[in-house]
Amino acid sequence: MSKSLNLYGGVGVGLVALLTGAYNFADRNVAPMPAEAPRMAAEADSDFLLIASAQASNAAADARFGLGRPALPEEVAAWDLDVAPDGTGLPVGSGSVEDGEMLFSDNCAVCHGEFAEGVDNWPKLAGGEGTLADKDPLKTVGSYWPYLSTVWDYVHRSMPFGAAQTLSPDEVYAITAYILYSNYLVEDDFVLSNENFLEVEMTNTDGFIVDDREEAEKHFWTAEPCMENCKDSVEITMRAAVLDVTPEEEGAGEEAAAEPAADAGETEMAAAAPAEEPAAEEAPTAEATPAAASVDMALAEEGENVFKKCKACHQVGEGASNRTGPVLNGVIGAKLAHVEDFRYGDTIVEMGESGMVWDEANLTEFLTKPRDFIKGTKMSFAGLRKDEDIKAVIEYLKTFQ
Repeated sequence: MSKSLNLYGGVGVGLVALLTGAYNFADRNVAPMPAEAPRMAAEADSDFLLIASAQASNAAADARFGLGRPALPEEVAAWDLDVAPDGTGLPVGSGSVEDGEMLFSDNCAVCHGEFAEGVDNWPKLAGGEGTLADKDPLKTVGSYWPYLSTVWDYVHRSMPFGAAQTLSPDEVYAITAYILYSNYLVEDDFVLSNENFLEVEMTNTDGFIVDDREEAEKHFWTAEPCMENCKDSVEITMRAAVLDVTPEEEGAGEEAAAEPAADAGETEMAAAAPAEEPAAEEAPTAEATPAAASVDMALAEEGENVFKKCKACHQVGEGASNRTGPVLNGVIGAKLAHVEDFRYGDTIVEMGESGMVWDEANLTEFLTKPRDFIKGTKMSFAGLRKDEDIKAVIEYLKTFQ
């Protein structure tokens, strides 16, 4: 018992000593809280100055929340970059297709391709003419965009990617001109400016209508809804593609059961019928295929450099495969649309079926203006400008016969 008392007595004395020491430390080292805490002078901090200025402006404008201030005219002007379809907002300036080609190559081609044909999943800016009614339409500047002002405004405001608003107005005019040229909307000597801007005719200008559904369809959601006995009779006019969805009518089960039998019979008949042998495509004759000895190798080397403009869509040489465009191995002397596993347009297929071949004359005409030679071609390339480049490319293609 005496040992317990000694133990509790020692702990009590130690606790009293600890509390006494803590009190003395706090009394000497912790400063008392002043009656009024000091305040930082607004003049000493720029943030306070901005807040004070904004609050002063709000007080003058009787702002609701007491935060912020009205934007100054010069601040509004810095953000007011939009260009209207009637040309309002266009700055003075101009740019040519020729200059635009170089600017597009330097600033845009990495995503949109050298000829605005698009790279990987980046948007295509050219092509797609006549596809808007298709199941999978190609919407580009040439096929879909109704106003040229949208093109100019978007390039000026948001491009190039990662360096928006670094292009001058003249550079934007030039790039816009090249995009128009890539869509066959202007010629290669065209110069776009604020003066002739509204003279450019876009393909799909009349393809949009004013959305008046709020008024035209108002009766659909303002009329009193029918909740019962809304029709005198209900008839099934079509059947769902998914089974067991459309309610069965009387006798429909027997008719549905008979249909698979008929299909099975047709399948058996089709299997029994001998398959027709596909007609073998005639190989180019020896006269149509130029001999390797007739190739001007110096000119072909120049053509290899020019062919870099074609590599975005076409491949040649060993291991070449179809890309956006077909393989060009053996194209000299071959029929148009001769690559079997490539999906051509209807026009070029018809031209090939008629017996037309890719000789130097046809290739020259095609490479000058593809869409003039093949109406409705899917090829977005606008054509080579120089005759010597066309001759060089043809000579280069001869080396892959």
